[in-house]
Amino acid sequence: MPDQIYLYLALFIYFAGLLLIGYRAFKRTEDHEDYMLGGRDLPPWVAALSAGASDMSGWLIMGLPGAIYATGLIEGWIAIGLLLGAYLNWRIVAPRLRAYTEVSNNSITVPSYFENRLKDKSHALRIVSAVIVLVFFTIYVSSGMVAGGVFFEESFGMDYMWGMLLVVAVTLIYTLFGGFLGASFTDVAQGLMLVIALMVVPIAAVLAVGGVGETATEVQELQPGNLSLIGSGQFTGGAAAFIIISGLSWGFGYFGQPHIVVRFMALRNSGEAKSARRIGITWQFISLGGAVLSGLIGIAFFAQRGEELANSETVILRMSTILLHPFIAGLVLAAVLAAIMSTFSSQLIVCSSALVEDLYRVMKKTPPSERTLVLLGRSAVLVVALIAMAMAINPNDTILGLVSFAWAGFGASFGPVILLSLYWRKLTVPGALAGMISGAVTVFVWSALDTPLYELLPAFVVHLVVAIAVSLATYKPNAEIDTEFSASKDMVASFK
Repeated sequence: MPDQIYLYLALFIYFAGLLLIGYRAFKRTEDHEDYMLGGRDLPPWVAALSAGASDMSGWLIMGLPGAIYATGLIEGWIAIGLLLGAYLNWRIVAPRLRAYTEVSNNSITVPSYFENRLKDKSHALRIVSAVIVLVFFTIYVSSGMVAGGVFFEESFGMDYMWGMLLVVAVTLIYTLFGGFLGASFTDVAQGLMLVIALMVVPIAAVLAVGGVGETATEVQELQPGNLSLIGSGQFTGGAAAFIIISGLSWGFGYFGQPHIVVRFMALRNSGEAKSARRIGITWQFISLGGAVLSGLIGIAFFAQRGEELANSETVILRMSTILLHPFIAGLVLAAVLAAIMSTFSSQLIVCSSALVEDLYRVMKKTPPSERTLVLLGRSAVLVVALIAMAMAINPNDTILGLVSFAWAGFGASFGPVILLSLYWRKLTVPGALAGMISGAVTVFVWSALDTPLYELLPAFVVHLVVAIAVSLATYKPNAEIDTEFSASKDMVASFK
């Protein structure tokens, strides 16, 4: 059987499995809350793997290994920052957010939570945050489409456009019909495939190079700073410091990612956040470690072959097709698609909720029927996908570049206000609004300045300072807010 047939067979099995999961989720989706939040009935292991898989998009298996391959271990600070950020997110945000969203009028989206938590009668918070969701997620979704196109272009010699369209089509089908449950359960399958691929490929590559010692020696000889977390002599002045600080600051982004924190809201209760955290962090440690090792090992592997990659972000794709049996390589390639599509689908669901739950419902005076809401939700998924697809036709940035900008946008726009809303009674509507807008604007401005410091860090700090200052200036006691604040704390405590 020709090698290409094995590859296509593996992908066919993968796609068929996704569509089957989407169909089963469709049969379980009865109303709007099911479509958007799975009826708040996710087991901790599903929430953990789904949060991880929806977080780790194509950048994990393409962007991060590519950065390590091109620059060395110093780029590993991104992985360290993300691991720390994910742990803190599960530890301090997950249980509180699950409880507070239930206490505060059963909020099922991040924008509706802001409105209900702060008793915003003007709907300004909900509308502004929904607009922020749509802006940054359209960019984020576009990055997934770019990754899909590059994947098929590099792995199968397919035209970039056709590859992108295939990924979009399959993802849209199971997301349109399966909704949140479809996205979550396919995330579990994709998360498992991803972590297996990130163990198999580096092990096979190390064996091919000649063992751990030979690989380390080869990597170090090619560039003395490759195995150093500070980059040795590769970087002059404060360049290494900026890379380290920027890498660690990626962790701040976790607190504001709607497609991740919505998994916390979907847990069966706040007490299950603890077991979900343990599962999620274990998965993430293995996945990030595998991605970093793949990039480093790729340096030695391709040097031995006398080959230099034209696109460093394809390092895992190339190693898997060279080293593994075509069918196994096909499954690894399917895991790459899993990384891309799991995030892609989750982001489409959040965009749909922003359009329907946070914009349409606010502006519609008469309550729409559940059937109408589900139909509108599916239509919104399609609209956002089409806009993102138009942006992805001619990408002008790397996959990691697109993801890093969107990650910064959400982290700086929502992260501080989520933390303050959960742990500070005195947050006000003007404070939250001023913080979100200042954070989002700072991301755009700082990015335009093209400095070596990742825009997330200054934008996060600006948001935090502005939100606290404006809230202190506008604070008025509110008995209802105080009651809910105490009730959410009590609910979390009751599960300890």
